[in-house]
Amino acid sequence: MTRLPIGADAALVVIDVQEGFDEPWWGPRDNPDCDEHVAALVGAFAASGRPLVYVQHSSLSPESPLFPGQPGHALKDYLEGFEPALLVTKQVNSAFHGSPDLDAWLRGEGIGEIVVCGITTNHCCETTARVGGNLGYAVTFVLDATHTFDRTGPDGTTLSAAELARATATSLHGEFATVLSTAEVLDALAGGLPA
Repeated sequence: MTRLPIGADAALVVIDVQEGFDEPWWGPRDNPDCDEHVAALVGAFAASGRPLVYVQHSSLSPESPLFPGQPGHALKDYLEGFEPALLVTKQVNSAFHGSPDLDAWLRGEGIGEIVVCGITTNHCCETTARVGGNLGYAVTFVLDATHTFDRTGPDGTTLSAAELARATATSLHGEFATVLSTAEVLDALAGGLPA
């Protein structure tokens, strides 16, 4: 029998889905459907009885929209209808370097598989996937349930958010994670085989 890519004990790790990322402060972004896809994943995981982990970035910079006490620090409203099994607060990219300790919690719960979604694709989501893979977790990275922003490199060249997302998918797939779409994950949760 072919194993579905999403195990019965998989945890959905929802990274930094916070109001502050809607501010123009960040610049041009990709994937306007990200929130819709994250919401669909959260609903499906909750309905299937799989655990939800919310991760919230608490910036150390008072100028950041994600600084505690700023309106942008809040998680987006559509997450409020679902109670997470764990809320991790962090100041760096990886959700595995926050509080409480995500790795210790997952191991304590007997969870060996994580499904990563959220913001931003090439920073906190990618770093979490890489660390998770290095720690031995089976990692699914839901590319179209993430988004990011244009970024200028040290040579002055600006890469679009879409280019950065493609680079993330290329770097992760088959090395640190399996990169899937929201539709493929939802299909797997419903008991079908991935497309």
